Amino acid sequence: MQSSVLPGVPTTTFVFNLLTLTLSLLPLPSLPLSLCRTSCGSIPVSYPFAVDDGCGSPSFRRMLSCNASDLFFATPSGDYKVQSIDYAKRKVVVFDPAMSTCSVLQPHHDFALTDVQAALIPPSDDTLFAVLNCSVDSPVANHFKYLCSPDVGGHSCAEMYSACASFRIFRPAAPQGQGGNLSLPSPSPSTSASPPCCFTRYATVRFMSMNMLDCTHYTTVIDSGGLEKAGPLDWTYGIELTYAVPESTACDRCKRSGGACGFDAESEAMLCLCSPTLNATVECAAGTGTGSGQKLAPTMSYHATLLIILTSIVYTNLV
Repeated sequence: MQSSVLPGVPTTTFVFNLLTLTLSLLPLPSLPLSLCRTSCGSIPVSYPFAVDDGCGSPSFRRMLSCNASDLFFATPSGDYKVQSIDYAKRKVVVFDPAMSTCSVLQPHHDFALTDVQAALIPPSDDTLFAVLNCSVDSPVANHFKYLCSPDVGGHSCAEMYSACASFRIFRPAAPQGQGGNLSLPSPSPSTSASPPCCFTRYATVRFMSMNMLDCTHYTTVIDSGGLEKAGPLDWTYGIELTYAVPESTACDRCKRSGGACGFDAESEAMLCLCSPTLNATVECAAGTGTGSGQKLAPTMSYHATLLIILTSIVYTNLV
């Protein structure tokens, strides 16, 4: 007859409590327990992107997140709603809800990317940043004037101030008796000139914050070649990002075998995700989730295997 390990504690109770405690202290496997989600709302999500950790390319890890219906691009300056992803052209269009547009004037706001994001998925050359209501001492109105264009597609800053309801507050007040709307405040009532603004690229706003630029607001416009044919009211407001897909022959081989490209969440080594329970290092074999000579990464059997080992050890010590 077996004796109790602890006085007054039955052996079976001791074994159960020991196994429960041990399992609770051990980390869960880092590999995903399900295949990668392929969409978020109406937007398809595919390599190199992913919304599940361990899926896609580790270079783009945690850049995208998905709530119930919307996909977001996460940056140090906030989460930007993804409006579209064009995998053929490798472009992502996002919108900043805190950004001023032709119809809404928002408080002061910066746009910032991490160094990794700036290298891997920067705004495209088609994205124009318009910094508005700048002071006469602004760097872009003086020493760094060469970084700016006073107009884009034949449209000037003054036109934006006049055409956009949200920006009309920046127009100079018209002299009394000339039909001006004197109810609109002006930052420079003593002059007929509009406050400076600047059409520039991301590189300018990346290295100079809005405070450094001495401008109060900004907006972004996507120039797909038609700005000159439309006024500010009809422009496409948003930020177009461009990215490069990391070259990976292993990923191509994985996709051809029916798997999804992913990586180990701890080592970030490439994995081919074959099924909710099996992963391979390179490719999936038809119907099995294994490849010839491939090392499997078991997930669902992790606790079961550990339970058998611990039970064997405890039983050996008790008999």
